[in-house]
Amino acid sequence: MIFSLLSLLLGFALDQLLGDPRGLPHPVVLIGRLISLLERGLRRIFPRSPAGEKAAGFVLWTVTAVLSFLVPFLILHFCRAVSPQLAFAAESLMVWQILAARSLRTEAMKVHDALAAGDLERARAAVSMIVGRDTSRLDEAGVTRAAIETVAENTSDGVIAPLFYLALGGAPLGFLYKAVNTMDSMLGYIDPPYKNIGLVPARMDDFFNFIPARLSALLLLAAGWLLRLDANRGWRIFLRDRFCHASPNSAQTESVCAGLLGIRLGGDAWYRGVLHRKPAIGDGCRDARYGDIALTCRLMTAASALALPLACGVRLLIFRG
Repeated sequence: MIFSLLSLLLGFALDQLLGDPRGLPHPVVLIGRLISLLERGLRRIFPRSPAGEKAAGFVLWTVTAVLSFLVPFLILHFCRAVSPQLAFAAESLMVWQILAARSLRTEAMKVHDALAAGDLERARAAVSMIVGRDTSRLDEAGVTRAAIETVAENTSDGVIAPLFYLALGGAPLGFLYKAVNTMDSMLGYIDPPYKNIGLVPARMDDFFNFIPARLSALLLLAAGWLLRLDANRGWRIFLRDRFCHASPNSAQTESVCAGLLGIRLGGDAWYRGVLHRKPAIGDGCRDARYGDIALTCRLMTAASALALPLACGVRLLIFRG
């Protein structure tokens, strides 16, 4: 129990301090390669029909999820058979790889710094690394909103939700969640050629993120209150706009950030050359400014710090149970 709690704490600290060191192999990259391999193979095996592609998506999701859980489970089982200390070290490294707060903050601040320097082209290039939308059409306000939205959404996807599943089932369940999230990122589009094969990955991502997204919104509200932002407005916009998105989860955190900052998020966006009509989120009391990116990163960091003791408490209760 002690080693499991310490691995959660150490992995969290390593992520906050170091992020993802460049040049080192990352399990999520391997998961992504597995998804691509399975997609190519299953498209050849299953019929090229809506039903066949949906079945392929189901098989792809099942195989990826099982392997993503089973591999770290077996590694930790082997390590525990050797020594508890080895298992502690291995799980600490796994927790570090599962969390993504520092890397998200680093990439978002590249957008901030480019906008602060007045370099819109560099800002577009930087934000294209962390969003799925087309960025070549975005003006300065559009780039700013895109960066804020991805930090807000990934406060859940990259930090709070992984902590939630790490608390419930340790690193194996944490990696299963990362696989679910990666499958949605790669396949969960409503446009061809992913509309059918990505259906199961998208729906399962909605399911796995249902509780964490709402928990993340509440933690962001608490973080906003601690940072002396307008928590009352954040709560009001959250209640009003938390479903203003095609996903049942994405607008949960985006609405909180829009309310806390007093800006408008959401709106129409281009994806793979196709315009997607999306409702606005927030009142838009003022235009988004590049400084709001840094403030959103501070909100993410504060919410992460609030989530950590909750995750440790849940882990402790599970072990005692």
